[in-house]
Formats: sequence, structure tokens, C-alpha cells
Amino acid sequence: MDRVADVQPNVLDQNCESRQALERIADKWTCLIVYALLDGPRRHGELKRMIEGISQKMLTQTLRSMETDGLVKRTVIDVIPPHVEYGLTALGRTLSDPLVAICRWAMDHLPEVRAARDANARAGRSPERSFSIDATRSTSP
Repeated sequence: MDRVADVQPNVLDQNCESRQALERIADKWTCLIVYALLDGPRRHGELKRMIEGISQKMLTQTLRSMETDGLVKRTVIDVIPPHVEYGLTALGRTLSDPLVAICRWAMDHLPEVRAARDANARAGRSPERSFSIDATRSTSP
């Protein structure tokens, strides 16, 4: 009996590679970069302008990690001056449906999340850290 074949991925196990993959795709910046690339390849500067709050360093680090994980392809365009574009790979595009669903859920349930936060704040149960949600911005792909 082959015991290796019996091993199942377990995202709850901190040592499981599936958990490492989940940590990559669940990262805030990775999600936002994937979302920004859903409509096609973009240059570094475009991504920086689109994704408010991301630093140059964090954008570069996240793009490199995503490239290493096979989610993003970096393409050097041979023009003068040369420039680089980042686009989703076939693997990266598989995140489209689940990510769009999560973003849609966040937008659809924002009033309920705000109401729960307000109720907890009135009851003196404040979260360890607070988040600012701007419902006026559209994030549709």
C-alpha cells in the first residue's frame, strides 16, 4: 500500500504545502493585484496607481512572489525605452471566479458588516484593529 497516495492536503496543517498556497492567494496584496490584472496585462506603474495604498516595495515583492508561484508572467517589451508588463498566467486566471465572488460578497454585504461593527462598538466590544471601508469606490472588473 502506497502511504504517500493516502496523504490528503490539509490547509489547517501549518506544514502542508496547500496551506502555503492558500497563504499566498489569501494575501491582501495578491488578491488586489489579481483583481487589477483580470482585464489584462498592466505595467508596474499602472498597478501602483490602481491599487491605492500599496507601496512600491510591496508591489515589487508581491509581483515577484506571484511570478515564482506561477500566478503572474513578467514580460519585457522590447521598445525604446523598454518596459515590463505583468499579466496573469493560466494558473492565475483560475483565481478569477472565486476572487470576483469574494469581492462581490464584500460589496453586497458591506451594510451588514458595518451594522455589526457599529453594534459591537456601541456594546463596547471593539475589534483588535479597525478597518476603513470605502463603499463609494467601485471595484468591478
